[in-house]
Amino acid sequence: MSTPFFLHALFLPHAAMSSSEDQKEVGLFIAYGALMTMAFVPIYSGSIASLRGMKRPPNAPKRKKTDSPLEDSEDEDEGISESLSSSDAWMFPVMGSIVLFSLYMLFRYLDTEVLNYLITGYFSLMGCAAVAKTGLMVTKKLVPTSFLKAHVSKYRLTLSRQGKRLSHISFTAVHFILLGVSVLLTAYYSYTKNWVASNVFGLSFSINAIQLLSLDSFKTGMILLSGLFFYDIFWVFGTEVMVSVAKNFDAPIKVVWPRDVISYLLDATKTEHGFTMLGLGDIVIPGIFVALCLRYDRHISWEREPKGEFRSTHFPKPYFTACSIAYILGLATTMFVMHVFHAAQPALLYLSPACILSALITAAVRGELKELFAYTTEEEEEKDEKDSKKKKAEKSAEKEAEKEEQAQETKEPVQEVEAEAEAEAEAEDEDEDYVEVDKSTSPKSGKKKKGGKARGKKK
Repeated sequence: MSTPFFLHALFLPHAAMSSSEDQKEVGLFIAYGALMTMAFVPIYSGSIASLRGMKRPPNAPKRKKTDSPLEDSEDEDEGISESLSSSDAWMFPVMGSIVLFSLYMLFRYLDTEVLNYLITGYFSLMGCAAVAKTGLMVTKKLVPTSFLKAHVSKYRLTLSRQGKRLSHISFTAVHFILLGVSVLLTAYYSYTKNWVASNVFGLSFSINAIQLLSLDSFKTGMILLSGLFFYDIFWVFGTEVMVSVAKNFDAPIKVVWPRDVISYLLDATKTEHGFTMLGLGDIVIPGIFVALCLRYDRHISWEREPKGEFRSTHFPKPYFTACSIAYILGLATTMFVMHVFHAAQPALLYLSPACILSALITAAVRGELKELFAYTTEEEEEKDEKDSKKKKAEKSAEKEAEKEEQAQETKEPVQEVEAEAEAEAEAEDEDEDYVEVDKSTSPKSGKKKKGGKARGKKK
């Protein structure tokens, strides 16, 4: 799923159309609005979903078990599966350039149709899972829990060994329905290449990527956005590579909209119509930075007022709000420049500075610059590791102390026996130190100590 991150906003030329110029303008502005909506919806949804990946603080109460059969309470505290560090951020533009140029060379020297068949197969499999997962997320939000509880049964498949559970999976009929719908949608897209189906796949990819990918700190996010800022400028303005790959790469790695949707709907053939497009990279990359801002908002709000449910969305969101507004303004600027110059534009040229500056300005106004750069998810993980190591050390120390006490208890009787034996030996030695002396020789003393002088002897 890495390829979508390397294609960005492109403003493609459109074919000649029979509608009036005014109608074209209206259709074009509708297209811009549709692209902006399709860009922000997955960012907002993925950011909210990413809160589930935050590690619950020790002072946060556990969430109450839900009655919804679609929820699995045992998976509630699962962490984010992939975290980007500073070293990853430095290498991201390099790896992106390698992938992009490799695709360019493949499309230039190999059969484009064959390549697109292979690419379609790969993204169809990935898209099927992404659409099913996104559909489940939407179902949880839209369908009342009372209805699900009354009409949906929950099943669990458990893998165990010698009575010890190794893994489990919970599922319902809703899961199978969503999987079936995603399979049908995948088959429909693979056969028709319909742009609406392509958008469904693209939006699902974006939501899942923003939810599952995370930045470990604002430093990492700023390195990533800054690197891709220059990456976008070079590959769009400096070469034809980005535009060429975007035109030939027939996969759901972008969201598209007809440049004149009015004529498109009225035209029965729907053939000679141009499309505006926005690459998923211009959604996901800024999106994970926006999600980082939301998690930071939750972090500072919980530190100041640790009350209620930790995974609730009802808390102040200054950084998330500022970064979201900056993203929308940056994307609007991109649309404006494309409209004026009628040329492809690297969207990260405007989105990267907008997102970075929004976080810095918000922190400066609130007097939290130091806290902003100090925040990192790695510290929490290291702290947890230290706490666990400390607990293990305390337990081992307690075990050692118990062993010493037991050893001491077993030694005490042995020491008592040894002390009695030593006392008896000393008594015997003392008796041997005295010898019998003839009474006629020494009438005053019946015994004489070895090596001593006889008492009562005259000089």
